[in-house]
Amino acid sequence: MNGLKSVWREFVGLFVDDGSLALSILVWLAVCGLALPRLGLPSILPPLILFAGLVVVLARSALARAAKRI
Repeated sequence: MNGLKSVWREFVGLFVDDGSLALSILVWLAVCGLALPRLGLPSILPPLILFAGLVVVLARSALARAAKRI
């Protein structure tokens, strides 16, 4: 049974290395998916807002990880 747990953790670790990063991405996708269509923005803005938010989430995660290593 311990072997199965170990294999499962390794498998999940292939896709989700940082749980807070994954959760932040899912939250941002949900916020954008629910809010952006209702705002009536020009068609060019929602993808840019989505992209900018994902860049911010990734940068915050990278900076937090770099700060932990120092």
